Amino acid sequence: MATQAKDLTGYSVYKAGKGPLGGPMADREPLVTGGKSYKDVDDLIIRHVESFPGMKWWLAFGVSLTVLAFFLTSVFLMFGAGMGVQGINSPTGWGIDIVNFVFWIGIGHAGTLISAILFLFRQKWRTAVNRSAEAMTIFAVATAGLFPLLHVGRPWFAYWLIPIPNGRGPLWVNFNSPLVWDLFAISTYGTISIVFWYVGLIPDVATVRDRADNKWRRMLYNLLSLGWTGSNRAWRHYESTYLLLAGLATPLVLSVHTIVSFDFATSVLPGWHATIFPPYFVIGAIFSGFGMVVTLMVIMRSVFGLTDIITVNVLESMCKVIMLTGMLVGFAYSTEFFMAWYSGSAYEGFVFQNRAFGPYGWAYFIMFTCNAFIPQIFWFKKLRRNIYVMFVVSIFVNIGMWFERYVIIVTSLHRDFLPSSWGMYNMTFIDWGITIGSFGWFMTLFLLFTRALPTIAGFEVKATMNPDVATGRAK
Repeated sequence: MATQAKDLTGYSVYKAGKGPLGGPMADREPLVTGGKSYKDVDDLIIRHVESFPGMKWWLAFGVSLTVLAFFLTSVFLMFGAGMGVQGINSPTGWGIDIVNFVFWIGIGHAGTLISAILFLFRQKWRTAVNRSAEAMTIFAVATAGLFPLLHVGRPWFAYWLIPIPNGRGPLWVNFNSPLVWDLFAISTYGTISIVFWYVGLIPDVATVRDRADNKWRRMLYNLLSLGWTGSNRAWRHYESTYLLLAGLATPLVLSVHTIVSFDFATSVLPGWHATIFPPYFVIGAIFSGFGMVVTLMVIMRSVFGLTDIITVNVLESMCKVIMLTGMLVGFAYSTEFFMAWYSGSAYEGFVFQNRAFGPYGWAYFIMFTCNAFIPQIFWFKKLRRNIYVMFVVSIFVNIGMWFERYVIIVTSLHRDFLPSSWGMYNMTFIDWGITIGSFGWFMTLFLLFTRALPTIAGFEVKATMNPDVATGRAK
């Protein structure tokens, strides 16, 4: 039988031995391939911080800035002409701003899940992607935060939303509103995510400091690493703090998108007031977040030459999560239709019939196909280990999840209780500019992160390596 051992992280690993029927038992596929040493890992992870960026990075950065300029132009045109340049109308008063807000909040869920929950469950494959996923969380939340400000029409008066003593008469926030809960939940989530991400960066930033050959560069990274010494005492305090933050961040994964779902579920509008919304939104957020992580990791491993660290084995594990959550999302869609029929409510039945077969049926078809059907190709091992297939599927996942939010908001609002108030919602040039441009804002932040800080948790990756191979002792 296989013999059990402990690696540097305390995880249980198994060495090759005899299988239960006496046959050979193969080693598990290593998380770091290519026979890399500890120094090789440092060189791979830190070289893009130490060296001048290559042509691929500048090309990607130029595209991101161009798309970001599209976003800024659309926003300034909207501020100059007013909210009327958007497709917002009565009864579809939420429009594309809230669609994008919910979408980007969902994208931010995978970072905390990969970093905190998988850390608590001792899933070692997370070490190659957790740092970038954490950064993705922060930038996705920063992107999501733009849309409520845009949606108020006059963001320079957004401070009115803050519960502070004021001379504006009885104007005060309504603490019974789930929109206020959003503010507290998302700000808490963003704060914990930033602290969790930064604490994880400290040892690797210290490595960049120690390798720096420039005085000013060394001083800057010494400041960022908080004077990290790498002593036994420092590591003990670090590990305790990291575990505590992981424990604090874990319930936030469930709470944040649960509270976002309350924006809909606590209303009386057919298609929204459903008890399935909290778990449905959380699963959907994890689904879309993992889709975005796969998209970013496939690009990163190619641009930065990290194929030996962000291995196919790691990406396959994420594809399995996408497949599972895609099944759960499809089940939630089916449950919504069943409950609309089972409730006997004429209004509920009409909304879901209109959602699938009405004038926006094309959007529902895109949503269901991208989210429930396409990820099921990952049942086949050859497909879920194919880089091109997983990249294309991850793109479809995010397209499908954007359309999910579009379907929930638009199809429930454009035909409400009164046929006299029915109307179609059509996105304008400004709506498209803000939506597409938000990806430019997100990618610009992410690319700046890849240039300035290590994108992989090097010390965690080294802990998963075979020490004999990494130190050259293996024969």
